[in-house]
Amino acid sequence: MPDCIYLHYTVPGDDFTRAGEASADLKLRLKKLGIPPEAVRKVSIALYEGEINLAIHAHGGEIDVQITDDAVCMTLSDQGPGIADIPLAMSEGYSTAPDEVRSLGFGAGMGLPNMKKYSDEFDIQSTVGVGTTIKMAVHVD
Repeated sequence: MPDCIYLHYTVPGDDFTRAGEASADLKLRLKKLGIPPEAVRKVSIALYEGEINLAIHAHGGEIDVQITDDAVCMTLSDQGPGIADIPLAMSEGYSTAPDEVRSLGFGAGMGLPNMKKYSDEFDIQSTVGVGTTIKMAVHVD
């Protein structure tokens, strides 16, 4: 594997038919690179949850991925409304998703908790009215 592989994805806002394309593409690439299945599973779950959050709450955003011999690092960024209370948003079951999103089976309040659960490193920074940046890493060893 090369020393480092960089990938970039754009997640369109409010389009749930396309949310998941980045995580599906990354999953295939990681498998081809021979990344251990458990690491691939963790990356896929964490990134899918992030994509859904970008589509639901931020009207889209950007994902940058860096793959090294040691880890898969993902940065999700948006210019959405931001998160006023990060500890509350991180609690299982808390959701600000609108009813129409919930009627589609999304917005159960597990996105951020699952992103943290399935990543080995997790950091969230958010400013109301500016946007949110989430950094996650999954170790490949």
